Amino acid sequence: MTEGLSLGQLGTEPRIPSFVLRPTSGPYRALNPTTKLGIGLAEVVCAFVLGHWTGPVLALLVLGASALLAGVMRKLALVASLTLPVVGSILLINTFLLPGATDAIVRVGPLAPTWSGLSFGVQVTLRLLAISLALALVYLTTPTDDLLSDLESRGIGRRLVFVVGSAVGTVPRMVERAAEIVDAQRARALDTEGRFWRRARGVVPLAAPMIFGALTEVEEQTMALEARAFSAPARRTILRRLPDSPAQRLLRWVLFLGAVAAVAAEIAGVLHLP
Repeated sequence: MTEGLSLGQLGTEPRIPSFVLRPTSGPYRALNPTTKLGIGLAEVVCAFVLGHWTGPVLALLVLGASALLAGVMRKLALVASLTLPVVGSILLINTFLLPGATDAIVRVGPLAPTWSGLSFGVQVTLRLLAISLALALVYLTTPTDDLLSDLESRGIGRRLVFVVGSAVGTVPRMVERAAEIVDAQRARALDTEGRFWRRARGVVPLAAPMIFGALTEVEEQTMALEARAFSAPARRTILRRLPDSPAQRLLRWVLFLGAVAAVAAEIAGVLHLP
C-alpha cells in the first residue's frame, strides 16, 4: 500500500503488473509487437526492392540472426521446409521455360535448361522465403492478442484489428481443428494411414467437418462480438498497454523512412545493386 501511494504521489506512469506480463527470452522477443511487425515489413521491402541478390540475401541474414536471438531457428526452418513444393516448382518452371533465355546449360532432346532461368528462379525463391519467413518470425515470437492490443492502443480501428487477428489466427486454428477431426475419425475406425490412395480416400470425410466447423466458428465469433458491443460507436478503453521505448519508436521511424526511400530510389532508377 505504501509503495502504491508513493508512486501515485510521484506521478509515475502506471505500468503493467509483472504477473500480467508474459516472460520473454532474448532481446528480440522483448521488443514491442509493432516494432517486430515493422522489422518484418522492412525485411519484405528490402527483399523486393534492393537489387536482384542483395535485398533477398540481406533480408534472410537479418531473419536468421533474429531467429537465433529469439530461439526459434528450428521452428523457422520447419516453416521454410513447408515451402519446398512451391520452391521446387518455381525453380523447374523458370529453369526450363523462362521466355527469351538462350544460354542453355545442357540440351537433352527438346529440353534445354538455361543459366538465366536458373538464376531468375533462385532470386524468386529467395524473395518468397524472405516474405514468408519474415511474417512467420513475427507470428512465432509475438502472441496474437499482444499484437492486436498494441495495434488498437495506437488508434487502429477495431474492425481492421479484428481482420488482422482473424488472418493471423486462421492457420493455427485450422491445423488444430484438422488434428481434432483426424483423431475423431480414427476413433470411428477411419483408415488415415498406410498407402497414398488410402490417405487420399480419407480426405473426403475430413473436408466436410472442416468446412462446417469453420462456418460454425464464424457464427459463434459474430455472436460473441455483438454480445461485447463490438459495433458500439464509442471508443474502447485500452486497459493493457504493452511496454515501448523511445529507441524503438526511433527504430520504427527509421525503418519506415528507409523503406519509402528505397522504393522511391528504385522507381527513379537510382539503385544499381547486384
